[in-house]
Amino acid sequence: MFAIGNAVCGFSQGEGTMIFGRVVAGIGGGGLMSISTFLASDLVPLRKRGIVQGLGNIAYGSGAMLGGVFGGFINDTSSYGWRLAFLIQVPVVIVSAVLVFFLVKVPPKVSNKSLVSRIDFTGAFLIIAFLVTLLLGLNAGGNLVPWTHPLVLTTIPVSVVLLVTLVWWEADRAAQPIIPVRLLADRTVLAACVTNLVCTMVVMMAIFYVPLYMQVLGYSATQAALRILASPLGVCFFSVGSGYVMKKTGRYVGLGIAVVAMQLSGVVVLTLLDEHTSPWLPFLGMMLNGGGYGGMLTVTLLACIAAVDHAHQAVITSATYAFRSVGATLGITIASTVYQNILRTKLWERFGDVEGAAEVIARIRDDLDELKHLPEGWHDGVLASFMEAFRGVWLTALGLMVLGLVFTSLMKQHKLHSNLERQDDDEQ
Repeated sequence: MFAIGNAVCGFSQGEGTMIFGRVVAGIGGGGLMSISTFLASDLVPLRKRGIVQGLGNIAYGSGAMLGGVFGGFINDTSSYGWRLAFLIQVPVVIVSAVLVFFLVKVPPKVSNKSLVSRIDFTGAFLIIAFLVTLLLGLNAGGNLVPWTHPLVLTTIPVSVVLLVTLVWWEADRAAQPIIPVRLLADRTVLAACVTNLVCTMVVMMAIFYVPLYMQVLGYSATQAALRILASPLGVCFFSVGSGYVMKKTGRYVGLGIAVVAMQLSGVVVLTLLDEHTSPWLPFLGMMLNGGGYGGMLTVTLLACIAAVDHAHQAVITSATYAFRSVGATLGITIASTVYQNILRTKLWERFGDVEGAAEVIARIRDDLDELKHLPEGWHDGVLASFMEAFRGVWLTALGLMVLGLVFTSLMKQHKLHSNLERQDDDEQ
């Protein structure tokens, strides 16, 4: 499905086809992430799983962040443009699928229920409906229409109702819930899931807006994307490093606080960025951001699995990925809302009384290439407006990271067993 979705996107001729392709690819990609973690859960004891999960997080984190660099390079150098970024993934995925088919051997699990009957279609619909209505309201408010517009005043309250309905359904009605609400009553599980949510929101803000910040300063898409290369390096080192520490010590709470604090420090570095900052400072911010995020992924997943019974480890693993996926979506949307509203407000404050300002401001917000064709006397004011918009994004991310640090500190220490049966050595 992931390969098919990317092929559809690569050959799409309109927005509808592109959206459909992204949905198909998203379904396949979500399954790939969860299944790979389930395999580790079935084959590796919890005490040793941190290193294995760290290796998996290297692939996940590095792929997510190197994708921006690769996409920028293709956009700048290839005649096929953005289409090649989708199409080039198809043969790689096909080869990977063939290798998995022949090389991965896991005994099948017997279930009395059919595969289809175990899918929580109602829960999936409620999650999608909640996200669509919330994102529509946030994207439109102050950007396309005023915050008092009926569209905003309708969609955001409806999203709240859908969220409440989702919680009720997952808690009381769903036989195989997507989000195990009852398990979230555990302090460690809730804290780890919320930490996943907010830290993913922040890392996606940084991945998207640091290159944009560099482009506003005049760098090409490739040069801007290169500024986030330090992030995968941080992911590689601290994701596996966190797993190694947990293997040796059997403890994760203090380690979790440390890695989330590292990501927070990376956001603090980003708040220092302006039009006069050294172009290499984003490297430091992204290194700390990626390192903290990579460590957080490993620590919180093991914390969740250790906090629940072995029978629930698959569903709780899926829950962490669900929170991570929602965080990625919400992070970019909230950052966009902050960025666009501040940029629009500051541009109108500075140039609103200039003749033809509405048309120029609209072009500036729609296309960064317009920064090369600004009317005389606009450059410094426009650049300052962009810097204030970016500062709003960084400060929003900083607030989220403080929240993440608080929730990480609420996790409770559980035993990380050294065997698959989760028995103490003297019980074997």
